[in-house]
Amino acid sequence: MSKGRTIQTESGEKLYSIGEVSKICNVSKKALRFYDEIGIISPDQISSNNYRYYSRKTLLNLTVLKYYKQMGFRLEEMRELINSEEYRPMERGFLQKINELEDEQLAVNVKLTSVSDWYALLVEAQTVIENDARDVSMKYVEAKEYGFMDQEFIDDDMEAIINIQWTDYLEAIGNEITGAVNIAFPSWKQRLSGECQQMRIMQKMILPCKPEHLTMMGGEMMLSCYHIGPHEKLGDTYKKMEKWAKDHQYKLREDSWERYVTDCWTTKNAEMYVTEVLIGASR
Repeated sequence: MSKGRTIQTESGEKLYSIGEVSKICNVSKKALRFYDEIGIISPDQISSNNYRYYSRKTLLNLTVLKYYKQMGFRLEEMRELINSEEYRPMERGFLQKINELEDEQLAVNVKLTSVSDWYALLVEAQTVIENDARDVSMKYVEAKEYGFMDQEFIDDDMEAIINIQWTDYLEAIGNEITGAVNIAFPSWKQRLSGECQQMRIMQKMILPCKPEHLTMMGGEMMLSCYHIGPHEKLGDTYKKMEKWAKDHQYKLREDSWERYVTDCWTTKNAEMYVTEVLIGASR
């Protein structure tokens, strides 16, 4: 037998050398040898000179192998599938792969949702800053469900926003969050005076969770104003909103809601922080 040339069996079946198979199927010789070593696809004939030859049927199996690879099967899984002569082992293998890929899809969706929502916040903050959008206005705030945790407020905005207790809680209930950090205060006046001792941290949950882990916010008209700059100066924005409400004959509710569009999670430059302050208001 000659190395690298097509030969025929005694029955007249054409056999292809490993070099020919490599070219026809676009599979490296190294991969073909490895497939043989682990028992996935072996040559139909090996010459006295240790040259490998493959039948047309075996070449077709290489195409099947590529399709299994496209579906995400590992080599050891492919070996069981390609050598199976019954449906049951194949059904188990495919069902296991479906479950595995669904888990991977969920993980990717969590990442995609988180990145997309964070990008949207960056765009919102940039737009606010570029337009110096600090005007007070009444707006309808859409009702949304948020994961939440009631906590003691120690008058430290960074501790409240980059919140270790909140992160630990989310890990304990097996959920992931996305979007802006929101903190609700029972009294915006106490928030201004430094007397506020309670807060509720809220963020959008990505994964399904129990009703007791969720709270509803919004679904009403609220007074809104963007604050650009350090959180220590949020009092100026609250006072501006209080004056606007008085001038336009609106009565402000006691509680408030701060939505941190960009903050210490995003930038070390406090002058670039963008916070939306929301207070329920009515005439």
